[in-house]
Amino acid sequence: MRRRDFIKVIAGSAAAWPLAARAQQGERLRRIGVLSSTAADDPAAQERYAAFLQVLQQLGWTDGHNVHIDAHWAAGNVADMRKYAAELVAQAPDVIMCEGSPSTSALLQATSTVPIVFTLVVDPVGAGFVDSLSRPGGNVTGFMLFEYGLSGKWLELLKEIAPNVTRAVVLRDPAIAAGAGQFAVIQTVAPSVGVEVSAINVRDPAEIERGIAAAAQTSNNGLIATASALTVVHRDLIIKLAAQYKLPAVYEAQYFAESGGLISYGPKEIDEFPRAAAYVDRILKGEKPADLPVQAPNKYELVVNLKTAKALGLTIPQSILARADEVIE
Repeated sequence: MRRRDFIKVIAGSAAAWPLAARAQQGERLRRIGVLSSTAADDPAAQERYAAFLQVLQQLGWTDGHNVHIDAHWAAGNVADMRKYAAELVAQAPDVIMCEGSPSTSALLQATSTVPIVFTLVVDPVGAGFVDSLSRPGGNVTGFMLFEYGLSGKWLELLKEIAPNVTRAVVLRDPAIAAGAGQFAVIQTVAPSVGVEVSAINVRDPAEIERGIAAAAQTSNNGLIATASALTVVHRDLIIKLAAQYKLPAVYEAQYFAESGGLISYGPKEIDEFPRAAAYVDRILKGEKPADLPVQAPNKYELVVNLKTAKALGLTIPQSILARADEVIE
């Protein structure tokens, strides 16, 4: 079976089993909520969710057998995140797994008691989600996407692959703490590489189009897409506009480069979801989020798309190709 077909089978299997089969006789049906900041039809999101379900099954938790999993997908819509968070909490689940800072924030506004395991959150301490990484406190723990310091690497990479760049526009979500945090680090690094930076908000497609089009009116411009649910939701548009205006661009996750973006540097996001399933298992077996430390990524990946580089007229330095974990030709 091909990998993507396997993912579809895993991700879709939860809906296929009848409600009557959802618990063995004499066994209490446990409940897991899932809240994602991304869209249900996003291939990368479905791949991550499939990895989460697969490990849950390996640990003995199967939707429709001894656990019921209720998943909601907000596609970057903050109002929907709040609505889904309230709905999930009202169902009194045993634990909720969530994806992204906006979903985590919405859940913490809805409950201070239901256990929460977050994924793909930038700086959870700075965001106020946990007291510390080693001792989270409260009802939440999970898996950090990266520390803010990584953001400066994106600007350094941009300058390395496109030495003529003297200006860079930074796509960020101003509604989340991580939006300001990532941009602040990039601003700090900018003078040392001789690049002037400015911000473009990613609240809606029209705002993104206006911002990138305006940036393209000046020469020697580049682009950085910081980590946020909205950047992920609008990634096809961002990649298309970068190609249209011939802007060298650096992204935070490998699926941007795999979708036509020039270069990406960041953790392999899917790796967090098997680990999140293990934390969910431990909570279902009686452990508390306050006692489970927040974990950082195990590895960061550099991905280069040579086809896009050629279209932009760029020659990727050998120093970058030698460091790349994946080169797309």
